[in-house]
Amino acid sequence: MSASPAIASSLRTARAGVYAAYAAQGLGYATVVTALPQLKARYAIDDDTVSLITLTVVIGAAAGSMLADRVAVRLGSRMAVVLGLALQAVALLAVAAPVPLPVFWALFAVYGLGLGCVDASAAMQGVIVQRRAGVAVMASFFAANTAASIVGALVMSAGATTSAGAGMGLATAGVVAGAIALLGTRLLDPARERAAVTEEARTALPWRGLVVVGMVVFAAFTADSTVATWSAVHLTDGVGASAAVAPLGYAVYAGFTLLTRLTSDLVVRRYGRAPLAVVTVAVAAAGLVVAGLVRTEWGALTGFALAGLGVGALVPLAYAAAGDLDPRRSDEIVARVNLFTYPGSLIGAVLPGLIATGSGMGASFLLAAVLLLPALGAVGRFRAAPRP
Repeated sequence: MSASPAIASSLRTARAGVYAAYAAQGLGYATVVTALPQLKARYAIDDDTVSLITLTVVIGAAAGSMLADRVAVRLGSRMAVVLGLALQAVALLAVAAPVPLPVFWALFAVYGLGLGCVDASAAMQGVIVQRRAGVAVMASFFAANTAASIVGALVMSAGATTSAGAGMGLATAGVVAGAIALLGTRLLDPARERAAVTEEARTALPWRGLVVVGMVVFAAFTADSTVATWSAVHLTDGVGASAAVAPLGYAVYAGFTLLTRLTSDLVVRRYGRAPLAVVTVAVAAAGLVVAGLVRTEWGALTGFALAGLGVGALVPLAYAAAGDLDPRRSDEIVARVNLFTYPGSLIGAVLPGLIATGSGMGASFLLAAVLLLPALGAVGRFRAAPRP
């Protein structure tokens, strides 16, 4: 029996709202990371200070994920998305101007808080919309994030060669985030997932499943951050690629991440989440091994392409699985699973530099592959919950 026109229209609106939230998130993040060289020059700070500012963002994001849970409990995840985007808008618009360094640093903490809040609450909204739709749509939301990230990076590459140009890019991302925040109350789904949970049930979160799925997210983001941060260095130092070829490692990875996110929902609808999870883990791990061991340009680029195919699909699969652990409390569960992204991202960005050898970053990609393999034991958690 098909849904009524009003229900179908409501679902389309909510789905569009989630797409917009993910796109605003991707655009803002890409703008920030690509503006770092110009911001570093603006304040005449060294790499160690940049690392500390980045750590501030990560800590703020972890706090933002829990803030999303608290807001979702009281007002619904829709308002958590709106709050997170509003925080990002304020921070991005403010850091676009040459404010004093302590203020700039504090604003990056605010940005991190908004980043984590949207990471968690947009996933909550995605889980709600997917449940209402009755078919897999989660990967398409992450595809919107990836596509917007690519657009943001290209725009910044074309126009943000100076501090003023970077400021314009940040201001634009802030305006987009603010506009989506204003529209969010009309677009996003107002459902509150915890409405019917008893006091007794509140003490019984499915912690085992939550941690298992969370570790898959941790491994996936470790791999993602390792490739994003170190692929160009590996191509230059480990493979001997030219300066023109080195950036292609991440470009290939991002392109294949987008490709798999555009197509994996169709695969899930036909074969289910668990079979795709097995394939994505195997493909991602194989790609990381190839990137780490094959010391040719084409070998490394092929490895990064395979890693993008695997990791790109694994992340939305994990969030969808988290939402099905206990549909009554999916907001809480998704917020806690989201916490696993930040240590993974931090380890992937920092650890390879500590264990690097004169022959490049090959060992780091092998380590990322090893961390992915235990995810095969989590496949049982990826089977979709039965529909009521």
